[in-house]
Amino acid sequence: MDKKEKFIKAIKENESLIFKITSVYTNNTDDKEDLVQEIIYQLWKSFDSFNQQSSLSTWMYRVALNVAIYQLKIAKRRVFTVEIDEHILNYQDEDNSAIEQKWELFRQQIESLNLLDKAIVMLYLDNKSYDEIAEIIGITVSNVGTKLQRIKEKLRKQTINNQSHGT
Repeated sequence: MDKKEKFIKAIKENESLIFKITSVYTNNTDDKEDLVQEIIYQLWKSFDSFNQQSSLSTWMYRVALNVAIYQLKIAKRRVFTVEIDEHILNYQDEDNSAIEQKWELFRQQIESLNLLDKAIVMLYLDNKSYDEIAEIIGITVSNVGTKLQRIKEKLRKQTINNQSHGT
């Protein structure tokens, strides 16, 4: 199997991790598609440097997270303007189910986290072990545990504050 075939196989086997990362670090479809392309490009560019000291998925997570965080930092430097369309101003919000409301609240809480904490939560929710998270993020296993405890506490406090304020 040549390099191209190996790469395509690796992308197909791990495409869910790319889409998880792009979903966490983007807010719209166009940005998500751009980020997917950039991640795949960077994975291809550095595919020869994969030295198999870790699993392929761990290496791909690391590259994809680095690309996503870098792209987000670049995007924050740009100033965006959006035209307000008249029908948006008159839009009536439809009733969401309780599950959708909880998911939206959770998404908003995750959005309030810093870039590193978002990555840790995403990996944790993806059932990665502390060892895998540490290897992907580049911190110690004990630091993963400490950070997760602090993140959980922060999210718990946000939930309590939101409930006490009726949101």
